[in-house]
Amino acid sequence: MGAKWVRQIDRTYDVAKVRDTLKEALVSPEKGPKIIIASSECMLNKQRREKPMFTRAVQVGERILRERFGVDEDVCTGDHACIRLSGCPSLSLKRTGDLLRDDPVATIDNSCVGCGNCGDVAEAAVLCPSFYRADIVHNPTRLDLLLARLRQIVIGFLQRRRDRRRISFA
Repeated sequence: MGAKWVRQIDRTYDVAKVRDTLKEALVSPEKGPKIIIASSECMLNKQRREKPMFTRAVQVGERILRERFGVDEDVCTGDHACIRLSGCPSLSLKRTGDLLRDDPVATIDNSCVGCGNCGDVAEAAVLCPSFYRADIVHNPTRLDLLLARLRQIVIGFLQRRRDRRRISFA
């Protein structure tokens, strides 16, 4: 009597792990009920809990790294599979203003809590490479500032070199 097949998932935002656990439950030869315990914290609750601590740490000058997710509208194909699969309320549609593109592209608005589910879904379903993660540094150290300046110089050099090599039809 009782369930013999029990699995626990500590991070329910790991789409691949949840998918694999569900598949395992469906193909398991074990008879009787199968139980999956999903026990991770809601990202909205986590954000409400951590936001005051984050604000205090930034105010006292502590170096804090914050993740931010986005969609590169130049790479987005406009098929909107990421919106259909993840169901994230921060994912929405945006017109690009490009006359050659009829379909709007996906965008992530400021209500994003940084759970990473949209990117996990995109990678798990091999949808597109348009998702990116940016790390925002609050109260950067001298090393952070030096690396940022170095990156800016290298990227500027590469952009100027690309512009010089472009064919102009003017």
